[in-house]
Amino acid sequence: MVSIKKEGVILEATGLEFENQAVLNPACIKVGNDIHMFYRAVKQGNYSSIGYCRFEGPLKLVERAKKPILFPELDYEKHGVEDPRIVFLDGQYYMTYMNYDGDNVVASYAVSKDLKTFEKKGKIFHLISFPELMNSLKGTKIEERYNCHEKYNETSADTLDHLFVWGKDMILFPKKINGKYAMLHRVLPNIHIAYFNDFKELTVKYWKEHMKQLAKYTVIEAQEWFESRHIGGGCPPIETDKGWLLIYHGVEETKKEGKIYRAAAALLDKNNPCKIIGKLNHPLFSPEDKWERKGDVDNVVFPEGAALFGEKLYIYYGAADKRICAASLNLSELLDDLIEHGSQK
Repeated sequence: MVSIKKEGVILEATGLEFENQAVLNPACIKVGNDIHMFYRAVKQGNYSSIGYCRFEGPLKLVERAKKPILFPELDYEKHGVEDPRIVFLDGQYYMTYMNYDGDNVVASYAVSKDLKTFEKKGKIFHLISFPELMNSLKGTKIEERYNCHEKYNETSADTLDHLFVWGKDMILFPKKINGKYAMLHRVLPNIHIAYFNDFKELTVKYWKEHMKQLAKYTVIEAQEWFESRHIGGGCPPIETDKGWLLIYHGVEETKKEGKIYRAAAALLDKNNPCKIIGKLNHPLFSPEDKWERKGDVDNVVFPEGAALFGEKLYIYYGAADKRICAASLNLSELLDDLIEHGSQK
């Protein structure tokens, strides 16, 4: 098994109003020897915006903005813009992130040329009713797997149409695949992929048609013991000579401690990410340290950013929805582990 080093807490909340409750779930991108980090900043009352800081090398904090770079402005994001991921593609930076209105979640994206100013470009996922999703899957072999919305069994029949699919964990690949943009997304309980030529295609109609073919576009299924509840995307896929390395999260549902979020890893085919080369049948790492086990949400490690320094891969993650931590490992060791011991699809 690959050896993991926990680097500890690297960022905590400050007294600034926009981040006086927590900092978590960081998007990261390496430029030169610097890590530019865009993190979910939470103020009291659970209102989220996206903060910014810069590290020299993987761990030395040298700059931190005193104001968020993205914040709620529109009705569908009035409770938060959160959980960003970032990639560099076709000469500019793309940031995907979640919008929360207090009840439901959609996804949007923003672009930047300089990592200092971002232009919001609008929604890339829209509200689709959960009954509509289930109807589109009716009679398929995967129907029963998707009947796992957290509020489904608590919602009366006459209000089901107001229960919506949460299209979370929208993550762009940093490279087009077969000439198209490729984007991971999560529909409980699995990870899927969507292909498109232009962001303008990502309409309600597009997603309704996509939902009818979820089985075709399934990348990873929740199958292991530590994925008993669901899985979801983590860091943007990392291109290696062996394939796309995907660091994601798996959620175990336990009777004693509730949900436990762990980091996981898979290796995907370069030209067809729905083909798994190898997938660990054990967690990459789990909540173990006190700051990972106790926080605003206990027992959570939630990876969202990664950067390579030589052969060492640094993974940046939210810990117990309260702080930001890092872990490091040898990339070659992980790839060998995935190829030699990882299960295949």
